[in-house]
Amino acid sequence: MSNMEQDRWSRVKGRLRSSVGEDVYSSWFARMDLESVQDESVHLSVPTRFLKSWIQAHYAERVLTCWQAEMPEVHRVDVTVRTAMRCAPPAKEAAAPIDTRRTEGRDGRASSELRATAIAPVSASHEALGGSPLDPRLTFGSFVIGRSNTLAHAAARQVAEGRRGDSVMFNPLYIHAGVGLGKTHLLQAVTWAGNSGTERKVLYLTAEKFMYGFVAALKTQTALAFKEALRGIDVLVIDDLQFLQGKTTQAEFCHTLNALIDAGRQVVIAADRPPSDLESLDERVRSRLAGGLVVEMGSLGEELRLGILKSRVAAARAHHATFEVPAPVLDYLARTITHNGRDLEGAINRLLAHSKLNATPVTLEMAEREVRDLIRPQEPKRIKIEDIQRVVARQYNVSRSDLLSSRRTANVVRPRQVAMYLAKTLTLRSLPEIGRRFGGRDHTTVLHAVRKIEALVGKDTALQDEVESLKRQLQE
Repeated sequence: MSNMEQDRWSRVKGRLRSSVGEDVYSSWFARMDLESVQDESVHLSVPTRFLKSWIQAHYAERVLTCWQAEMPEVHRVDVTVRTAMRCAPPAKEAAAPIDTRRTEGRDGRASSELRATAIAPVSASHEALGGSPLDPRLTFGSFVIGRSNTLAHAAARQVAEGRRGDSVMFNPLYIHAGVGLGKTHLLQAVTWAGNSGTERKVLYLTAEKFMYGFVAALKTQTALAFKEALRGIDVLVIDDLQFLQGKTTQAEFCHTLNALIDAGRQVVIAADRPPSDLESLDERVRSRLAGGLVVEMGSLGEELRLGILKSRVAAARAHHATFEVPAPVLDYLARTITHNGRDLEGAINRLLAHSKLNATPVTLEMAEREVRDLIRPQEPKRIKIEDIQRVVARQYNVSRSDLLSSRRTANVVRPRQVAMYLAKTLTLRSLPEIGRRFGGRDHTTVLHAVRKIEALVGKDTALQDEVESLKRQLQE
């Protein structure tokens, strides 16, 4: 790929990001690569068949429009699936007797052959169960552990190493984190490791795959068989639960969840927010999810980001033995690319492409030029309603249960109104959701509280100072 094509591809991705929004872009397009541009056609690739089918079904015209804005002569965009061997999988868990990290250093080619031999039967058996495609790179061996993900990693390993008949320690295991912080990596690692033996059936499904499977079963009148198949799984792994939609589908998910847990089967779930914040899900589902082990994976610290970068360089070196990234460059990337792990991987891919295609070594100047669009301003802290209730209760010397109670004494009413006001102004929660989180109050009560505090803040200097102080405490 020439420098001109790289620049054009960067601009197309920028247009696409602006068009669909950051969350949609990160979910569906972050791992899409440009393969070639030939005449009137653009050839793109993604790592899984599911991504390919989803993009073709929902965003084909959008992608084509973004390309035509840069190249009017383009009339066709093809999306293909990258092969497993291109993914450079460091999958030691897929074959327990083989330590691929040791064989990697001696003979990268032999190591790749061993990994392919180990991965093929696991992938085939998983897809035979109807599971979503697995990325062979996403194993415990390639997962970099840091302060923000230690507990989630330990819990996932505990699940993966369990055996049929063992008592389940925590069920369900619910992992939540923002985009690109490693949720999918852990869930797929559980699936790879759990399926490497023949004792248990571990099924990995995205929420979309679950929905489509259930809807297809209804259309073909095989819903009963679909339910029985799911309930015969030893470990059910569901990714991106926040995308689960539809009352009928949610009800079936709830029944499946209850049946598996009651039968002592393990359930592992990941989403981008805690169960209490999944407003689109039924209250019964949220309650059942919250009853297990809920673990948050925090943002990546600089030390962890540096570890991820070193891991990605080592993986790239398995196929490009001369690829080197100097320590000052790694330090620069770890310090400046703070958004998520996918951006870090993208940075290494850019340096590799530039170095190989132009036959030049990686330098700090080159890195600064190639990754400038990945350096984004730090996102503001995501404030939770629970945090607001805790800080307000402490400020006014009342308990959190007082704020949620029906008490109408003056020393409780004003703090409660302030907390509701802050919940409306500092979060994206709707009035009905805020009311529900404040003891099941009606949305009109929340609206009254918000308008009351807004009016008082405009003329009461002392209250205005109190509210600003609370905002600073919550945003620190």
